[in-house]
Amino acid sequence: MARDIQSLRNLGIIAHIDAGKTTVTERMLFYAKATHKMGEVDKGTTTTDFDPEEQQRGITIYSACVSFKWGACDFNLIDTPGHVDFTAEVERSLRVLDGGVVVFSAREGVEAQSETVWRQADKYGVPRLAFINKCDREGAEFHGVVEQIRKRLGSHPLPIQIPVGIGPPHVANPFRGVIDLVEMKLLTFTEEKLGAEVVAAEIPAELADEAGFYREQLMGELFNFSNELAELVLAEEPVPAALVKSVIREATIARQIVPVLCGSALHFVGIQPLLNAVADYLPSPADLPPVEGIDPKHPDRKLTRKADPAAPLSALVFKVLADKHGDLYFVRIYSGELKSNSRVFNPGKDKKENAAQLWHIQADRREQVPTATAGDIVGVIGPRLSITGDTFCDNAEPILLESILFPDTVISMAIEPETSLERKKLAEILEMLKRQDPTFHAIENEETGQTIISGMGELHLEVIKHRLLRDFKLDVKVHKPRVSYKETVNGSAQETGRCQRTVNGQALFAECRLKIEQRTDDKPATVGTRWITEDSQQKQCVVTQLTAIKEHAAGGGLFGCPLYNCHIELLPLPFPEPLPGEVALRIAAADTFDRVLKAAGVTLLEPIMKVEVTTPEDHVGDVINDLQQRRAIITGSQLRGPNTVLDAEAPLSAMFGYSMAVRSLSQGRASFTMEPLRYGPAPPNVQENFM
Repeated sequence: MARDIQSLRNLGIIAHIDAGKTTVTERMLFYAKATHKMGEVDKGTTTTDFDPEEQQRGITIYSACVSFKWGACDFNLIDTPGHVDFTAEVERSLRVLDGGVVVFSAREGVEAQSETVWRQADKYGVPRLAFINKCDREGAEFHGVVEQIRKRLGSHPLPIQIPVGIGPPHVANPFRGVIDLVEMKLLTFTEEKLGAEVVAAEIPAELADEAGFYREQLMGELFNFSNELAELVLAEEPVPAALVKSVIREATIARQIVPVLCGSALHFVGIQPLLNAVADYLPSPADLPPVEGIDPKHPDRKLTRKADPAAPLSALVFKVLADKHGDLYFVRIYSGELKSNSRVFNPGKDKKENAAQLWHIQADRREQVPTATAGDIVGVIGPRLSITGDTFCDNAEPILLESILFPDTVISMAIEPETSLERKKLAEILEMLKRQDPTFHAIENEETGQTIISGMGELHLEVIKHRLLRDFKLDVKVHKPRVSYKETVNGSAQETGRCQRTVNGQALFAECRLKIEQRTDDKPATVGTRWITEDSQQKQCVVTQLTAIKEHAAGGGLFGCPLYNCHIELLPLPFPEPLPGEVALRIAAADTFDRVLKAAGVTLLEPIMKVEVTTPEDHVGDVINDLQQRRAIITGSQLRGPNTVLDAEAPLSAMFGYSMAVRSLSQGRASFTMEPLRYGPAPPNVQENFM
């Protein structure tokens, strides 16, 4: 897989859901002759959406890598999901990519997930192009979207194309091509040949003034980035297209501008110029600063690696595709060379791993290769201990690269198999899915006995469930988890209970005296006694009652929930003669346990969560109103850029389904985190449900 590193382009296609990312990718593959037929999203025939769940839903769920050649450049392209539930797929893709194409709909403009992926690209310093798609749709507005990119994303968009017309065929001036402001040519695309033929012509007289106006704007913006270009403009001399491209490239790589192109992927317009723009303006691995890391033995010592095949190996695992026959590790190589049947060092685990096989990934197809070098993205089979975010490097010259941080899960559900025989199989498969998806968690709640799965949204968990049913043939039920309630006493009390009854003609009599006290240690109830007796038979009676009290305390209080924050003491009482039997002792203990709890009074405790909601200012009122309806207490608020951050405390039982609710309230623009805080008294209506 040895390639000229200057000709490599590692790029991602990112956008809000339904902006047209996968269609753009499909057209790129067709025009680059990497595929012989264009797939369609609606028909489930696209190259990158090969998973049955993606084909059924018509959306991208998993990031998919494809490679192809365009002109003199080799492209490694990753098509990423647009749905917010799968934002982690975008996160890990942007971590390892050198450039990005952000697709916007000319009708919807900058949408919620557009902002999210833009912030992720900013986080990793990814240079990008903007492609305004769907210019042939009703309500399309090219310049309006450019302005939204400027204002809502705080960016510096620079149109290097403008559309000829806008909107569908039935409007007065329909979209029918683009004007290239760099070459000053009119580009049209023959629909009969599926857009494969690009016709470059002189700009007609009726479009010359508009083209000249936006060309002047382009030159005016580039004026600030090149003295040579500025001198030519001031002298009113022609500026060569090669110089314009060079200035745009440098400013794009420095993230000072975002070149903007336009088209309609569905109707074959604008894709070849977009491919040319990727080759001309986005960086190769050699154009970017050396990757930074630390010395694993001396964490305060920083190290760098140049994108050079001759340098020591440094690579990052950014995705794991779990498989029963051997996991496939997606690896981005930053420096050095990786060979099959070699050993690599994982400094984070301080372990050596096998790199048995290297694979060139083409969506759902693989091609085995003997070696890969700096800049490449390959699949590796062989490692066993590594996870997403781990570093592979040379054992002689180790380096630990920055890992990948993923957002916290926001929704949980309980999952259980239909039969006990499948429980072990379910546990193994959940572990496999956790290796593959860092935003999927599965733990067994010791208090409720349920297996709780957590993810980024209801769709995320629904896809997981369908995988269990379809791919692993597991019959499972998914439902809301039971809230882990507790109970505690309101004060201290002391009571005596007894057993005085006749069973099968035999008189049973025993007494028990208990004292209960409040505690503030936030721990399960404790049971003990200071009752000391030398008589072995009496001692056995004490042990029997003490054991019975502990069993009742573990089984729960008056509401049937675990007792917390209290201590129960068994007090001494004289034993009758003859000594009572075990049955009488246990009955007396149970009677006393109920009496002392009622005397002290019991309060049901519910888990209270710490909630942080980040929302645009326009939606603060709606979000606060919804939180208050969920019995939340707003504890603080602060401004963070254009957003307001609300801090609140809310009962867990009222927060189920909140991820969908808060997105609906904010048009998908708000996000939240939630973590356990403490237990607090449940209101009377909740306690009534336990009566």
